[in-house]
Amino acid sequence: MRRASTLASFNVLSRSLATVNGGAAATSASPSHGLLQVALYGTSSTTGSHVRRRWFDSFSGGPAGKLAIGVAGTLASVAVASSLTQEVYAKEPPPAELVPKDVVLYQYEACPFCNKVKAFLDYHDIPYKIVEVNPLSKKEIKWSDYKKVPILMVDGEQLVDSSAIIDKLNDKIVPERVAAPSSNDDEEKKWRQWVDNHLVHMLSPNIYRNTSEALESFDYITSNGNFSYTEKFTVKYAGAAAMYFVSKKLKKKYNITDERASLYEAAETWVNALNGRDFLGGSKPNMADLAVFGVLRPIRYLRSGKDMVEHTRIGEWYSRMEHAVGESARIKA
Repeated sequence: MRRASTLASFNVLSRSLATVNGGAAATSASPSHGLLQVALYGTSSTTGSHVRRRWFDSFSGGPAGKLAIGVAGTLASVAVASSLTQEVYAKEPPPAELVPKDVVLYQYEACPFCNKVKAFLDYHDIPYKIVEVNPLSKKEIKWSDYKKVPILMVDGEQLVDSSAIIDKLNDKIVPERVAAPSSNDDEEKKWRQWVDNHLVHMLSPNIYRNTSEALESFDYITSNGNFSYTEKFTVKYAGAAAMYFVSKKLKKKYNITDERASLYEAAETWVNALNGRDFLGGSKPNMADLAVFGVLRPIRYLRSGKDMVEHTRIGEWYSRMEHAVGESARIKA
């Protein structure tokens, strides 16, 4: 989005210069099940004013003066436009008194459901700590009866299941929405369910489509996950091989004949739902936008994600979401 805004500003400036110059311009706790889970988932004075005015009149009368005035006017316009753009796509932090004091997310870095929660936290600028769970031992969550991720601890309260976590958090930080539901809530709910029931199931068959993509995916998983040195090597190669075969079963389960075609179709379905809007939420993202963005974020720069952006219309929306969500609100240890 920043790159697009810069290019737009440059185009405006070029056209203005051309005009001045009068021409054109150029849940099982077993290790194997855990592995499958992570895999899937100025001032002025009166004195001298007359002199300055004569200098300005003389300067502005020549071609160079007109050029400078044109450039200055254009830059001012660009600055205003840029400011407005950033305002539209800014984060949406809640009032300080509603921000939770202590938020800890137990996660797998590559898990799409965990990334859904992080997208919500990042967009609302809610500071949070991360505990990366080892999917083999799960020792980081041995204290919990719930053995899946994400688990979010909010001021001592345990929240589980990504969609339920987001609902609970949203109720806490946007209480007026609970009191006065929007007419767009049904649309938002429909697409959030679509994310959980359809979109997320398109991911694994794509990122494990063949052996090279499976290895690419597990390289990302092991590089960002909580594994010992020995586990990294074993998980990367054994996990990639296992998930390559699991992905074939998932294709059959979800009636997928062509992995990429199904992913592209899902991306186009989402763009069609936008119906010309910047976001499903209109001028700013809603929880459905954040859900789609969250589950796609782990694959965006893998081969499957790059192909998706290249072969569908989802790229512009994704760039707007990257700009809107902005930097991570994570508190680094």
